Amino acid sequence: MSKNKMTIQVMNSGQLKDDVLMLGETWVKQLKLPSQKLFTLRFGSEQRLITLQTVPRYDGMRISAVLARKFALENGQSLQVTYQASSETLILGPFIGVLISRDYPHAPEKPFGQITLFCKELAEACQAQGAMACVFTPEHLESSFSPLTAWVYHNRSWKKTQVPIPQIINNRLTTRKSENKACVQQFMHEVKTKHNGAIFNEKFLDKTEVFDALKKDASLGRFLPESHALRNYATLKSMCAKYAVVFLKPARGSLGKGIIRITKLNDHNYQTLVTTVNGTKRQHYTRLAKLFSTISGKLSNNRYQIQQGLTLMENSGRPVDFRALVQKNATGKWTLTSIVARTASNQQFVSNLARGGTLSTVKDAMIRSNLTANAKQDMYSKLKQASLQIAQGIDTQIPAHFGELGIDLAVDQSGRIWLLEVNSKPSKNDNTPLHDNKTRPSVRKMIEYAKYLAGF
Repeated sequence: MSKNKMTIQVMNSGQLKDDVLMLGETWVKQLKLPSQKLFTLRFGSEQRLITLQTVPRYDGMRISAVLARKFALENGQSLQVTYQASSETLILGPFIGVLISRDYPHAPEKPFGQITLFCKELAEACQAQGAMACVFTPEHLESSFSPLTAWVYHNRSWKKTQVPIPQIINNRLTTRKSENKACVQQFMHEVKTKHNGAIFNEKFLDKTEVFDALKKDASLGRFLPESHALRNYATLKSMCAKYAVVFLKPARGSLGKGIIRITKLNDHNYQTLVTTVNGTKRQHYTRLAKLFSTISGKLSNNRYQIQQGLTLMENSGRPVDFRALVQKNATGKWTLTSIVARTASNQQFVSNLARGGTLSTVKDAMIRSNLTANAKQDMYSKLKQASLQIAQGIDTQIPAHFGELGIDLAVDQSGRIWLLEVNSKPSKNDNTPLHDNKTRPSVRKMIEYAKYLAGF
């Protein structure tokens, strides 16, 4: 089509019947609409049987105020439009919903906390591209799914209103507790089964699940440090006999919380380092069995993954790792959006920003690193290739729908790339590319993928 956005004009009561749609003749021809028969107008989950009236020398769409309210559309709004001949349905959109953990109605400057800027960028980018976005929480789902109570961005401010269920949902819930609520699970089920919608990043990933799944793909083996679910002392003893350093990671942890580094000092002495709010807590043990009995209390409350320790590349003695953001694009294929290097602070052995880590470009990290010139060569393209292969492996091996993944990679001192973990809820702060842009690339890519899913 030569144009992809149509401007909507809302007519006052009495000027237009509720079941009549007026459309410019250019659009009627481009969309190959049947002018003499009824067809369905759809926006999100809302649909209405309508009659078409063609308007000569007019370049938009006119609908009644009643229909506009039903569809939650505003006068002057622009949306993309496509016609599905098989179902005789004219579809407006795409309509994208972002499901977040909580909102702050009494904080108009930051109604969605740390991701307010992301939500605003998404809403504005949708408006520019002929799409629409809304933001909602599990609390909104407790009263009613349809119509859905949600936040929409209009005239430079957020307002809470009732909208149809969006065609595409981006699950940005940050806790498993929120995600596992009955209302959330029921809503997700209805979106997919009743409304034929799509939800991406529909579940959290845990470390054991990811490594067990990727082990099934022989081509990914070279990226996987040896890793097991830590269930007993025998597993700890075996791994500590094999490696001078091992890491214990909560299978469902994030932001570097609760990671324990175990170093074998000599035949009978071990040291543990534990990440805490105030830095790193260090302890010594003269027997591995004593160490295990100390940490076994943690194992009863949390599942832990034990992982081969790696000797990472360093900058000024501080370990460096990499966060890649991969997203599906306008054709549903995995692409790389950004890679940033993360250098641990002096007080920490993990590089997370929440633990005082700092960001740099891959190029800068390589220039300052202790790797040989040969090991540094083509590192950006090697990290990119590894990220895309791992994302494809997740898609193939784990039965859930993902549209974006945060993939944490490490490079050891020989230049070999390793997978640390995969995050299905990548932060919209951690992986922001290191340059100023009005709309970050991750937002643009998300809209492209939503259009693809919705058939635009």
